[in-house]
Amino acid sequence: QVQLVESGGGLVQAGGSLRLSCASSSRTFSSYAVGWIRQAPGKEREFVAVINWSGGMTDYADIGKGRFTISRDNAKNTVYLQMNSLTPEDTAVYYCAADLSTTTWESRFNRLSSWGKGTLVTVSS
Repeated sequence: QVQLVESGGGLVQAGGSLRLSCASSSRTFSSYAVGWIRQAPGKEREFVAVINWSGGMTDYADIGKGRFTISRDNAKNTVYLQMNSLTPEDTAVYYCAADLSTTTWESRFNRLSSWGKGTLVTVSS
């Protein structure tokens, strides 16, 4: 496991943008696939996006395609989620997670190796 700390959440108007950050001080952070999972009030957790260890491969949930971009800077031990064209349905706690595998996060995000504590994103209408 690696320690993960999310930041960048807050209140934004519909149509606006936010950039979330997931940072780690762990030595092995650059070896992990890192992604984002969110949980809206009263709803189940859902997969948002993931990026492999090198940044060369990414995967997005349908809701994020065309609006969200995941990237990483291993020199800074940080993964980012740029969120554009936000809507109220994007309101959720966004969790950063890490795992040694990039694949099948949609079905196994509940058993990933490491989790942050989350950052709240609220999109007003």
